[in-house]
Amino acid sequence: MKIADTSAQDVELAPRSKRTRNLIGGGSILLLLVALWVAVPALNRWSSTSASVPYERLRIAEVVRADLVRDVSVQGRVVAAVSPTLYAPAGGTITLRVEAGAAVDQDEVLAVVDSPELETRLHQAQASLEEQEMQLERQRIESKQLALEKRKGADLADVALVAAQREMRRAEEGNERGVIPVIDYEKAKDDLRNAELAHEHAVADADLFDERLTFELRAKELARNRQQLLVEDLQRQVSELAIRSPVAGIVGDLLVDQRAAVSRDTPVMAVVDLSRFEIDAQIPESYADDLAIGMQAEIVIGNDKYSGQLVAVSPEIVASQVRSRIRFSGDMPPNIRQNQRLTTRVLLEERPAVLTLQRGQFLETGGGRVAYVLRDDDIAERRPITIGGRSLSAVEVTSGLEEGDRVIISSIDQFRGAETVLITD
Repeated sequence: MKIADTSAQDVELAPRSKRTRNLIGGGSILLLLVALWVAVPALNRWSSTSASVPYERLRIAEVVRADLVRDVSVQGRVVAAVSPTLYAPAGGTITLRVEAGAAVDQDEVLAVVDSPELETRLHQAQASLEEQEMQLERQRIESKQLALEKRKGADLADVALVAAQREMRRAEEGNERGVIPVIDYEKAKDDLRNAELAHEHAVADADLFDERLTFELRAKELARNRQQLLVEDLQRQVSELAIRSPVAGIVGDLLVDQRAAVSRDTPVMAVVDLSRFEIDAQIPESYADDLAIGMQAEIVIGNDKYSGQLVAVSPEIVASQVRSRIRFSGDMPPNIRQNQRLTTRVLLEERPAVLTLQRGQFLETGGGRVAYVLRDDDIAERRPITIGGRSLSAVEVTSGLEEGDRVIISSIDQFRGAETVLITD
């Protein structure tokens, strides 16, 4: 059996001429020269670089001059600005008059503490006050009586003095006329002197006795006033056994059971004022030195933004966080709820017209000290830089870069510290 082949399809070609062969050879040489002209610069760039990276793996941003707003964005928790906890004013048995979640008005009685010990002390103090008031009135009456007796003695001494003065005048006239003995005249003089001394001492004794009575009466009044203050304080404590709401709001968790025995200062319940909320935010400690009370803030709720103000900053750092409070500056947003999570932006500083660069991973991987700048479309060179202030989206460049420079802002770990990098397509 004969096997078929392709000999029937073969066509004999005419041999090429010398001219054709010369044209083909010249074209090949020309193509080789063009390829060398294109490849030599690329080879030179490749040989001068220490690494190469595909362009699609890089993020590039331009250095521009703009206003830099330093800020920090944190997650905050909505808390009531006023949420007082109520405590038992004294030991006793407590009776709750509200349930958790109930709406209450200001000064509404929420619970009552039955304290027999405190009420007994009040009754005893009131009885002691009545007793001291009676003693004070008795002292006033006795003082008037004793003062009257002393004044009576002074008046009698005054009468005796007048009589002695009259006898002295009679003795002087008799002595001048020589009708009375000298001894009687001298006796009249002694009687006058005795009467003067008796009157003087009686008046001084009456005045001194009045002062003593006034002092004793004042001491009784002070004792009565002290007891009255004690009664008023006990009355205040008894009135506080009715625990009232300091604000209008709703009752939070009840911290004691109905008819439970409580001691003084035992937490009973909390009342939440729903008319005013604040944001409790935890700010990273790296911003602790920049925080100051009064800084402006921006609170984001959905698509709406509300202005706020930093009103409190904790003096201590806990778990690398600084606790702060942000208060709404204007109207409260509607339908806000306690413990709701919100994004809060605190404005730390504003620097106008500075060189800025978009933030990227090059800050972390290069420590903010190194950047790769595109020298042309496919070569990036390493430059030392200095970074100033930072915001959420940009950083301030204080040295190493100029306006218009194109900088690789993606991670630079892949460059391995090379001085130049080839950017390939």
